[in-house]
Amino acid sequence: MVDVLSFPSSLLLSPAPAPAPAPFKPRLCPLPPPLRRRFYPKPSPLLSLPFSLPCFPRQPVHCSSSSSSSSMPFQLSSSSQLHDSLSYSRAYWVTKTIIAWNVDIEDGSCYLYASEIAALSVTDDGIQGQDVEIKLEEDSSGLPPHVIEKFPHIRNYRAFKVPSALNAKNLLKCQLAVAAFNSHGKCSNATGLQLPGMLDELFSYDGPLGALYSAEAVSLYLWAPTAQAVYAHIYKDPVGGSPLEIIPLKETNGVWTTKGPKSWEGCYYMYEVSVYHPSTLRIEKCYANDPYARGLSSDGRRTLFVNLDTDDLKPEGWDELADKKLDILSFSDTSIYELHIRDFSANDNTVYPDFRGGYMAFTLQDSAGMLHLKKISNAGITHIHLLPTFQFAGVDDEKENWKYVDSKILEKLPPDSAEQQEQITAIQDDDAYNWGYNPVLWGVPKGSYASDPNGPCRIIEFRKMIQALNHIGLRIVLDVVYNHLHASGPFDKDSVLDKIVPGYYLRRNMDGFIENSTCVNNTASEHYMVERLVIDDLLNWAINYKVDGFRFDLMGHIMKRTMVKAKDVLCSLTKERDGVDGSRIYIYGEGWDFGEVAKNGRGINASQFNICGTGIGSFNDRIRDAMLGGSPFGQPLQQGFITGLLLEPNGHDHGTKAVEEAMLASAKDHIQVNCFDLYI
Repeated sequence: MVDVLSFPSSLLLSPAPAPAPAPFKPRLCPLPPPLRRRFYPKPSPLLSLPFSLPCFPRQPVHCSSSSSSSSMPFQLSSSSQLHDSLSYSRAYWVTKTIIAWNVDIEDGSCYLYASEIAALSVTDDGIQGQDVEIKLEEDSSGLPPHVIEKFPHIRNYRAFKVPSALNAKNLLKCQLAVAAFNSHGKCSNATGLQLPGMLDELFSYDGPLGALYSAEAVSLYLWAPTAQAVYAHIYKDPVGGSPLEIIPLKETNGVWTTKGPKSWEGCYYMYEVSVYHPSTLRIEKCYANDPYARGLSSDGRRTLFVNLDTDDLKPEGWDELADKKLDILSFSDTSIYELHIRDFSANDNTVYPDFRGGYMAFTLQDSAGMLHLKKISNAGITHIHLLPTFQFAGVDDEKENWKYVDSKILEKLPPDSAEQQEQITAIQDDDAYNWGYNPVLWGVPKGSYASDPNGPCRIIEFRKMIQALNHIGLRIVLDVVYNHLHASGPFDKDSVLDKIVPGYYLRRNMDGFIENSTCVNNTASEHYMVERLVIDDLLNWAINYKVDGFRFDLMGHIMKRTMVKAKDVLCSLTKERDGVDGSRIYIYGEGWDFGEVAKNGRGINASQFNICGTGIGSFNDRIRDAMLGGSPFGQPLQQGFITGLLLEPNGHDHGTKAVEEAMLASAKDHIQVNCFDLYI
């Protein structure tokens, strides 16, 4: 039997088909206050219907600091720890009928709680604030194989059965928690829930996302299955001013949609998403860009309505560019030259001042930089690897906000002075320089490299850069950083994905906090819609910008399945259908195996050990260290084959001569076995 307390029928049973809603009408600003409330004064449709299923008695629920009858891995030992337990998400709702939690309830019981307004709390008197309380039964057979395959890091967790008739889709929009009680009815443990398993099972989606354009209309599609409400704020200008209108979106199975007039093209929009956020334990009103944005205003303040297939955004001859590219007969003929867009021309006096440090510098065929690129192209370089070119944080898109150090003052300082570095350090957060590994939105060119960061300028100029480099015989590799995001949470201006579906796009540890082993905000490509976003973004760059390759930063933090699927999808592109030859797109990356993904900790990852045989390249640290000596994690003075090991001692203690001879022999073996200079 299933013990059910305070259980509305709308959450137990799959709802009957609702009558067709009245057409949505745009709301003109200013809006009347009642329409902008976070919560309704009356129960909302999520939790509104009474339920008459008989409840089965159990002991009254009272919380205590410990359990007298159970010993659990996450046993909470103090009242304060118990009261703070909902700040953690140590349980996983992995399928519609299974919650995984590392607790042993012995003769006690376990319950699932939900609150639509995020009012759950744990007190000495019990679990408070719930709209729903559902008894869970432990499944002695444990987690099934398909769950362990998807979540290998919780393979030893216990399985608790959720009633199969439960209308879980509505519950996922609430604050959720589970609590364990001993045989006397006293609360011994409680925690929040991680939901990606359920979201993948119930809401995986392959339909349209982002803004779609037809001859008569513009349609918006946003995947946000945990959101309680979504609105699109439509703006005329890239910054400032009140919205022209605020449009409510309609949800169908986790996807929110609306259709607007063709006149939206050239305008801007932002999403307002009301959603429970685990970082604040509240229903938050988040304002975010479209995850599938293809254009932005400066600094990503708003998403631009832009149709990339419009002829006005294509340089002359753009559609025929695939036929003008250097032909590569074999990927083993690839030779790559790394380049930073700003560094290429920032101090080049042969480039127009307005073009320096930006996309347009590559269109000047007689500049010093382009003449150099022509030389290396003639010498055998086949590809230019551009450091991150997507919208990243750390550099203001508005050039007038940049700060500079006076180079003439620096030239007057003594060469051994510390003042040069002090002056640069003072403005380093406000200058124009950044490598770009701070992703905000993956699918839009960076605004600071464009002549105008607003409107479609960055799109046009990026295409002109690609075209100019292709015309001198150089293919283009983009540096893609899908392993992490710069920001998270409901309030950071650079947070996007974590505002739309909190707790899904970013990989979390066993306490429910975001993993940061890549540096910050690790993404979770093992989740279906994260993988889909990565692949859709690659297709965007390959088709809409005709790039020729992708270098994956920290590729080992991405699942092997994702990488293989990406390779196959790209390889399927054809000139006739897509305007590009996907069989000539090369992908490679950093296959380091560390952090929470090490040794397949979150699934089979794209490490050096796993990627072999897929046709995907991986950086080779073995030949690097054999040739140079040392490593990023070792003694920098350790010598290698080309830096004098054994033959030209540098004073570092490598051991006895016999040890040095053995080290040199090993280094030579690595060099001979690894016949390429960077990849295996």
